[in-house]
Amino acid sequence: MTDEKNTQIPDAQAIAEGAEVTKQMVEDYKANAIDMDKMWITMGPQHPFSHGLWTLKICADGEIVTDADPIVGYLHRGWEKEVENRTYPKIIPMADRLCYAASMTYTHLYCMTCEKALGIDIPEKTKYIRIVADEINRLQSHLMWMAAVGTDLGNYTAFLWCSREREYWMDMNVRLCGARSTTNYPRIGGVRNDVFDIDCDLPNEEDHSRFMRDLIRCCDHFDKALWDIIYLIDNNSTFVSRMVGNGIITREQCANLGITGPAARGTGVDYDARRDDPYDNYDKVDFDVPVIKTGDSYSRYMVRVEEMFQSTRIIRQAVQKIKALGRNAPYRLKVPANIPAGRTFCKLEDPRGESMMYLVSDGTDRPYRLKVRSPIFVNVSSSKALLEGCRIADVPVIMAMIDMCLGETDR
Repeated sequence: MTDEKNTQIPDAQAIAEGAEVTKQMVEDYKANAIDMDKMWITMGPQHPFSHGLWTLKICADGEIVTDADPIVGYLHRGWEKEVENRTYPKIIPMADRLCYAASMTYTHLYCMTCEKALGIDIPEKTKYIRIVADEINRLQSHLMWMAAVGTDLGNYTAFLWCSREREYWMDMNVRLCGARSTTNYPRIGGVRNDVFDIDCDLPNEEDHSRFMRDLIRCCDHFDKALWDIIYLIDNNSTFVSRMVGNGIITREQCANLGITGPAARGTGVDYDARRDDPYDNYDKVDFDVPVIKTGDSYSRYMVRVEEMFQSTRIIRQAVQKIKALGRNAPYRLKVPANIPAGRTFCKLEDPRGESMMYLVSDGTDRPYRLKVRSPIFVNVSSSKALLEGCRIADVPVIMAMIDMCLGETDR
């Protein structure tokens, strides 16, 4: 006959009445619980939570996730092999396609890698123009992420408000380079066009274009509008409760898994390539790197929110630097078609983490090898550490904080 004591949940009545669940009570429950068969559940490749074409297989013991296995590669198109058959300038539009949400940073990274291989120093004005372009890109990328998280958590108003604010920055992209997503703006040795040449119909005494004037107006408007979105999300107890305390990882796990970007800074890793390994004059603008030590989904959300405030702060300073340099300062250099033989490594702070490129040149006008290190390809490997012990319903929330982009992941 079954021992009745071993089939009951210890102190079930006390728990129901709101008593605190102790560690010993949890251990007693696990020891007396009924063994159940674990089940592998496939989420994706066409699942709303995935934000792209990939599959996440989770092992569930009842409602609790015990293991996870991310499967990527559905969008693999041989990018790194294709670029070996193209001249260096013709690779720039292909770098745009690495990530549809962060195309500007990938073209910037590619051009910066080629410039380092050539041993050239680009003009000062070009560096600040690239900073402006990168931060516009960071803002619209984070807003697209926040809009998607809104729908993941059932807050459709957050989706609408974030999409509305993102349109202002997409309009700035169009004004800057004529394209919304695949920008094709940076060039090896500079940028395609000067910001002074955009909508330049203001009186001479102002000596700057309508683009820069409207860019500052966008920053002023967005700093206020972002607070409305924060209040909308943070005053929603359902939204917040699904993020707080879920998907906790430690700094040690981040180091072991190679996690970078907002996902790492949300666990207390105080590192940002723009500040700690500066490029293109980021060391000449003042900004803060948001770091939160909690390590849960809510901390990763808050890091990205604060990064948006810092991006508008950076844009304002960069615009002032461009104005001070003036219209006649050069914005592009003429560079040779062939890159000397050698090996070149370069990295950049992408909206999703640390993007890297490794170029092997052989003295011709085409790369011998060009390797891309995608932050998401590495960050998604943390799926098991993030999901272990959570409930199935928490999976979309936790994985949304990785900010998946499959274009750069699969290449």
